Amino acid sequence: MKKKTKGPGAKAAKRRKPASATDKTLLRRAASARRGPAAKDDAKAEIRRLKTRLAKALACIEQLEAAADTDFLLGIPNRRGFERELGRAISYIQRYHAGGALIVLDVDRLKPINDNFGHAAGDQVLKAIVAALSRQIRSSDVIGRLGGDEFALLLWNVSETDAHAKAAALEEDIDRLNFAFARRTVATGVSTGVVVLGPHSDAASALADADCAMYVRKAQRRHEV
Repeated sequence: MKKKTKGPGAKAAKRRKPASATDKTLLRRAASARRGPAAKDDAKAEIRRLKTRLAKALACIEQLEAAADTDFLLGIPNRRGFERELGRAISYIQRYHAGGALIVLDVDRLKPINDNFGHAAGDQVLKAIVAALSRQIRSSDVIGRLGGDEFALLLWNVSETDAHAKAAALEEDIDRLNFAFARRTVATGVSTGVVVLGPHSDAASALADADCAMYVRKAQRRHEV
């Protein structure tokens, strides 16, 4: 009887034999070993690169958010930024039974200055008024521009009496400001409205009430003049 010999087909069948789980594990380990430390270094470098890009993106977002809340001319919070600060302040007051006051200020006679001497002159007046207000408040207080010639102050831990006294002092200080445009001396001023903030306050109502009080005061000042 002839002994069977293994031909090429048998060798091919042997090569096609499915790899066992152990073989697969060994193959993965061998591939990982071939990659070695260089692949790990590449992965770490890619992670560092992505972290750097993420940090730059977050910084850019923070700058854009700050710009959206800031008046570009005066460098103080705009209406959006001030309303956000006011909302936070009222939440703090409600939670911890703290106190504060809101003062709304409207600049007097700004439109004639803009009409007669240009908006650059009006901008100069606004900057001088912001500087005067900043000298009169504490670092913990907040000044914002609500729009146009209207401003607001958020004062922490003041009584109603002190808030009204501060508003009167601000009016007197700004009434003394004089400006020279086209060889003419021009004066301006502000009218103020005061609202005390308490546990039952809300931002929208406080601004509306202070605005109404400001218009009452503006009418009084016109009558006084």
